[in-house]
Amino acid sequence: MKDARPKPDDSKNSETELFPALTPIKHDSSALTPRPALYLVGTPIGNLEDITFRAVRVLKEVDVIACEDTRQTQKLLNHYGITTRTVSYHEHNEMTRAAELVIDLQEGTSVALVTDAGMPGISDPGFRLISLAIRHHLPVIPIPGASAFLSALVASGLPTDSFRFSGFLPAKRGERRGTLEAIKTSPRPQVFYEAPHRIIEALQDVCEVLGNSRRVVVAREVTKLHEEFLRGRASEVLEALKARDAVKGEITLLIGKGEDGDVETAALSRITVRQRVEEIMADEKVDEKGALKKVAKERGISKSEAYRELQRNR
Repeated sequence: MKDARPKPDDSKNSETELFPALTPIKHDSSALTPRPALYLVGTPIGNLEDITFRAVRVLKEVDVIACEDTRQTQKLLNHYGITTRTVSYHEHNEMTRAAELVIDLQEGTSVALVTDAGMPGISDPGFRLISLAIRHHLPVIPIPGASAFLSALVASGLPTDSFRFSGFLPAKRGERRGTLEAIKTSPRPQVFYEAPHRIIEALQDVCEVLGNSRRVVVAREVTKLHEEFLRGRASEVLEALKARDAVKGEITLLIGKGEDGDVETAALSRITVRQRVEEIMADEKVDEKGALKKVAKERGISKSEAYRELQRNR
């Protein structure tokens, strides 16, 4: 028999609907027994010890845990002896499941929302349920925990007084280059997530759009067994990754703030190798071989790579 309970309307997305009144919803976040509320629980991003005592307690005491992947979350629950009932909540069912969970909350159920790793809603499902709960005046309580981009940022060596996190870089090259163009002169570090099979292409675009000398950090497998930080100029980090058979693992890409030299290098990189070789041959009266050697040095690439680019531009 189908559930006959009316489902909350989540079709409206305006700020007026999300924040229907200025009446604050107060709650005691230090209470030891979870009361009916939506708890946003941060879970480990790798090392299972990176979870708070409070998070473990809440996961044990709520009525239900909504998981991005119940199988993945079950590993964490088994590790800490947590037997709370779980339901799935992911990008493919969140429209209907969010409404169902809000009804449960209205009827007195306490719900913990978790993702496979990190804080719910940060490049993961959660926003629809959170906004719907707020719209229905239900308490939403954050339980702080691990976050991949913050962990990568504080260990990057880049300034942390001001930064911008923008989630995943676009997968399509044109859109990705447009995103990089927009941060060319940014006065603050930029933080992105990137898929391992696209990181080399992304760094190639960083070199071409922002310049070879732009400072970058590739943080890979943060908090896990094979944690690694590659810090340096964009061209240096690119060459280091290209020398590997494959790049694997969860990756955070951090890009340093714009500097005068970066802008000049980026402008130079928009000129084709053929155009630049011809400029040097005319200005410095050297042969093609000598000009090509200088172009390779300017762009931080090998002479053979510069030669292949030259042939493509003929």
